[in-house]
Amino acid sequence: MERGRHGKAHSARQGSINWPGTLLGGRPQSREDLLFHLRSRAAHELWLVIVDASASTRRHRALTDAKGLLAQLFDDAYRQRARMALLTASGHAPKWQVQGLKAAKGLAGWLDQLGAGGGTPLLEALTEAGHWLAVRRKRYPTEQQKLLVITDGRLKDIAELPHLECSGVLVDIERGPIRLGRAQALAAGLRLDYQHIDTL
Repeated sequence: MERGRHGKAHSARQGSINWPGTLLGGRPQSREDLLFHLRSRAAHELWLVIVDASASTRRHRALTDAKGLLAQLFDDAYRQRARMALLTASGHAPKWQVQGLKAAKGLAGWLDQLGAGGGTPLLEALTEAGHWLAVRRKRYPTEQQKLLVITDGRLKDIAELPHLECSGVLVDIERGPIRLGRAQALAAGLRLDYQHIDTL
């Protein structure tokens, strides 16, 4: 994520803060790490979002609150003309909703209908995302790829995780009196920064 921190993304020092973009660059440690909305960008950005919508994410309003974060992300992507890729993990297999298209306001309609249920094919989604990103990097070598994973981390085994070669952040949406706390280990295994949704 160093390119974003030292490139044109930080040429603006005022205006509204781009929180989703900032978080996708890792936990901000100082004002220098904040991204601000810009009217133009030197390189196109791709935001790949993987949403864990398994049955366990219905607990304690976890997925409901995640929708609020996604709505802000979609709005920022639309205004910044970033390209979006959206992959959901629920049921028996992951499903692509958008693949590399310019962010459109139509994503809000999909978000309204997003519900949780079924199993957790998150590992399959991560593997598929890794292959897709690798192919896209060859086609668009200057594109800046960022990854956002939203999950409660409730996976049985995270021993063999794919190497995504894409920096970003994992947002932990696990809640309740009894927490397994697996999302933090998952973030470390994927080499992503970790944030709990309650801290955002």
